[in-house]
Amino acid sequence: MAAPAVIGARAAARRPNILLITADDLGLNLSCYGEKRFRTPHIDKLAASCVQFRTAYITQASCSPSRSSIFTGVYPHGTGQYGLANTGFSLHPQLRTATIPALLQKAGYRTSIIGKLHVEPEDCFPWDTPRKGGPDMRRVRDVARHAAGVFEKFGNEPFFLMVNYSDPHAFRKAPNSREWYFPPQVDGLPENPLPPGPSTVWEWQQTDSPEQRERVANYFNAIRRLDDGIGMLVAALEKARLAENTLIIFLGDNGPPFDRGKTTCYEPGIRTPFLVRWPGVSKPGHSQALVSSVDILPTILDAAGVPVPAHVHGRSLRSVMGGGTASWRQYLAAEFHCHGAGNFFPRRAIRDGRWKLIRNLLAGKTRPMLGIDGDLGYKLSREARYDNTDIRRAFDTYANPPEYELYDLQADPHEFRNLAGKAEHAGVERRMKEALERWRKETKDPFLDPAYTEKVSRLTQTERAGDSWRPSW
Repeated sequence: MAAPAVIGARAAARRPNILLITADDLGLNLSCYGEKRFRTPHIDKLAASCVQFRTAYITQASCSPSRSSIFTGVYPHGTGQYGLANTGFSLHPQLRTATIPALLQKAGYRTSIIGKLHVEPEDCFPWDTPRKGGPDMRRVRDVARHAAGVFEKFGNEPFFLMVNYSDPHAFRKAPNSREWYFPPQVDGLPENPLPPGPSTVWEWQQTDSPEQRERVANYFNAIRRLDDGIGMLVAALEKARLAENTLIIFLGDNGPPFDRGKTTCYEPGIRTPFLVRWPGVSKPGHSQALVSSVDILPTILDAAGVPVPAHVHGRSLRSVMGGGTASWRQYLAAEFHCHGAGNFFPRRAIRDGRWKLIRNLLAGKTRPMLGIDGDLGYKLSREARYDNTDIRRAFDTYANPPEYELYDLQADPHEFRNLAGKAEHAGVERRMKEALERWRKETKDPFLDPAYTEKVSRLTQTERAGDSWRPSW
C-alpha cells in the first residue's frame, strides 16, 4: 500500500473509484469492534487503514428499508420502502432517478453490483454490468474472482462497485421451509469452524440452550467466512492497482437475525460496523461521531464531485474523517415499520452519547413480530428459570412494548431496564422526546399524521405496489 502522502497526491489528480461493501445481518461482532470469542483479521486489517466509527446506525433493521436509505440518503419514512421489496413496498417515484448508481452514472461513472439489491423497482437502478447470474455470495472465492473481472473491465474509468455478501444472514434449509440455519462451512470456509459452547450465547439475550448455542456459533462462523472474503476482495483491488484511488465503505445492512436484534430498534438491530477509507481525506483511527447509513450517499457524491440533492437527510462524512466532531450531529436516529407482509409496527428511536429513547407508535393497538428467522430467544425466555429476572422483563417489553422506552446505555448497554416514566429521569426523557419529535419534523415523517399511520397499516400487498397511497413531498 502506498504511503498516505502519495495516495493524497494521486487521488487529487482524478476522481476516486468507489467500493461499497455490505454484509447481510452483520452486527458488531468483529474483533476490531471488541469481539473476543473469535478473530476477524482481514477486516481488522482493513479497519486499521480506515476511520472506524464506533457508533453507527443503519436506518431500519430490515434489509430492503435499510438498503433504500443507503441508495438514497433518505430515511425509510421518506423512501417509501417501509418493508421488504417482495411484499410490495418500493421507492417513491421521485427518488427512482436519485439513487447512488443513477447519479454517478450521469456524472460519468461506470456502475456495477455483485449480489443482493432487494430494493424496488429494480429496473430503476442503472448498472453497466449484468446483475443476474452472479456468484453465490457465500462462496467468497467466487465473489473475489467476479470483482476482479469488474476491476479489469472498467480499467482506468472511474467506477462504483457495490458488493453485497450474504453472510452472516440465515437461510432456509429448503425452498418454502420454515427452518432457518447458518451453514458452519461453505466451500471449506472457515477452515476451522467455531464449536458451540458456553460463550456462544448472546449477551443481549442471555437465553441459553444447546440449540441456541449452535445457532450463535454458526452465525459467528458465517462472520469468519465473510472475513476471509473481505481479505480476498481487498487483495483483488490491490492486485488491480486500484486501492490507492478507491473510496471504500464497509458496513452491515442491519444487525443479527435474533430476537431483540433484527426488526427492532434495540442497539443489536440498528448498530453496525462502519468503516470508511477515503484516500487523501481520511485519517485512520477511531471516531466517536454519531453516523448513519443516510450519510453514505452524500459522502460518495462529495468524493465524486457531484451535487447532493436537496431532499437528502444525510451529510457528507468529510468533516469527521480527520478525527474531529465539530458541528456534527448531537443525536442519532433510526426507525422501523415492518419486515414481511404483516406485523406493521412503526417505531422511532433516537440516542445521544448516553441515552436512548424508543417510541412505539402503535403500542397497545398491535404487537411486533417475534421469532425473526426462526430464532429461539423469546421462546426460551418463557421458561420458568427466567421468572422474575431482567431477562424475562426485557423479553416481555420486546413482545409487548409500551409507547416509550428509555435506556441508559452507559449503565445498561443491553437495554434490559426501561426507565421511561421514572421521576428521577423525567428531565432526560423530556429532552429526548423533544429531540425525537424535532428530527421527525425536520425529515418530514409522514407518520406524524395518525391518519396516515392507520392508512398504511391497512394496505394490502396489491395496494402497496401502487402509488396512490404515497404522501406528497
